[in-house]
Amino acid sequence: MSATVKVAAAELIIAGFGGQGVLLIGQLLAYAGMIEGKQVSWLPSYGPEMRGGTANCTVVISAEPVASPVVSRPTAVLALNQPSMDKFEPNLQPGGLLINNSSLVDRESERTDIRVLAVPATELAHEIGDVRVANVIMLGALLGSTGIVEEGSILKALRKVLPERRHNLIPLNEQALRRGMELGSGS
Repeated sequence: MSATVKVAAAELIIAGFGGQGVLLIGQLLAYAGMIEGKQVSWLPSYGPEMRGGTANCTVVISAEPVASPVVSRPTAVLALNQPSMDKFEPNLQPGGLLINNSSLVDRESERTDIRVLAVPATELAHEIGDVRVANVIMLGALLGSTGIVEEGSILKALRKVLPERRHNLIPLNEQALRRGMELGSGS
């Protein structure tokens, strides 16, 4: 993957199983966008199961007012598992970015009109010390490849979104975010 491609606006779909932190990624992006004074929307969607069911969210970040939180043709898709890649890859705009968790996705994209970044997020999270940060590695890969929001804004958002009793996990999340950013920027 080449260097970061700065984007002025993004329509994102983030998807995976419940319990993978899909909605957290969306919240972090939305808060970071607000911290930077951008227009944002965040729309979660999930099954009735607490863990193991499907979960996805749409996030729109723009300099202009957001007309609708519904995203049908995203500019980027973060697929944390195989079913999510199968479901949302076809809807990705030509020239869009597909980031998949190659630890849980067992095929490559057949599309030639999109950018693809395969990130072994689950494996890297194990190496860092906690599988729960795989989502933040994926978020870092998005930031590293698009620059849609700044790293500092995500770090501020972490402190807002994580409950205070979980603030002990912030250094681990910072490490995961930076590892993902390295992958996303091609470092």
